[in-house]
Amino acid sequence: MLETSARLLRLLSLLQTHRDWSGAELAERLGVTTRTVRRDVDRLRELGYPVHATPGAPGYRLGAGSDLPPLLLDDDEAVAIAVGLRTAAGGTVAGIEETSVRALAKLERVLPARLRRRVHALQSMTVPMTGAAAPVDAGVLTAIAAACRDHEGLRFDYRSHDGRDSVRSAEPHRLVHSGRRWYLVGWDVERRDWRTFRVDRMRLRTPGGPRFVPRDPPDDDLAAYLSRAISSAPYRYRARVAMHAPAEVVAEHMPPTMGTVEPLDDRTCLLLCGANTLDEIVVWIALMDIGFEVRDPPELVERVGALADRLRAASR
Repeated sequence: MLETSARLLRLLSLLQTHRDWSGAELAERLGVTTRTVRRDVDRLRELGYPVHATPGAPGYRLGAGSDLPPLLLDDDEAVAIAVGLRTAAGGTVAGIEETSVRALAKLERVLPARLRRRVHALQSMTVPMTGAAAPVDAGVLTAIAAACRDHEGLRFDYRSHDGRDSVRSAEPHRLVHSGRRWYLVGWDVERRDWRTFRVDRMRLRTPGGPRFVPRDPPDDDLAAYLSRAISSAPYRYRARVAMHAPAEVVAEHMPPTMGTVEPLDDRTCLLLCGANTLDEIVVWIALMDIGFEVRDPPELVERVGALADRLRAASR
């Protein structure tokens, strides 16, 4: 049988990894009686852990309390949190840089040497691209996330990609991070359709809008939906190009914010992308050094031929 202190830590670890535990299940895992489990639960409550009894069959659930008690983390969880805090300290979310640094200092102070080396190795071998996008206020993100969770409508001022300002009403569904920017996927009430909104272009009005019944999302894969929406929809020209290479090979040449790739077979795929000029599309695809065939739009076919003639003339 485990000593009391070790058993309490083990009990706490179990409660943190499972939504509900019956007393019998915990007793079996710990090798004790259900009476001992009840006593250990009382000890955890005295230490500030909100362990709730579940109705029906005797059971327990770790809930949220008024104060944040200590958490038990396994190695991978500790490394993930440390890396996330380092990223946040770099300014990807405005307003939490200083807080992230303080939290990271506390975490690294207690990290075992082997985990500290893993975190430092990952950080030292990673080069961030700063300044690529405007940071997003942490309060705005949490307010939007709460509206998504509670199914409450949002009303906000919005600046479109061409600089036009408007007031929008939306039923928020999910926040999606592209790696450079935050986006909200939601149902646009006035336009009666799904839309994506860049969070850094949103200015929330009065929070706590009317509640709504959640709709079926526009796609089971919201990341793919967002990729299609921001890689072609906002632009003047949208292209469909058959690439003479497997989808995974083409995907390595481009981030999801620039285009989407759909497999056609084992050796070819369809690239969907957009730009405000035809030349941007031609040059970008040509630089992949992969054979391709333009399917749409027809004017892109003509532009490829014109640029090819110009390059041939230059090579002579």
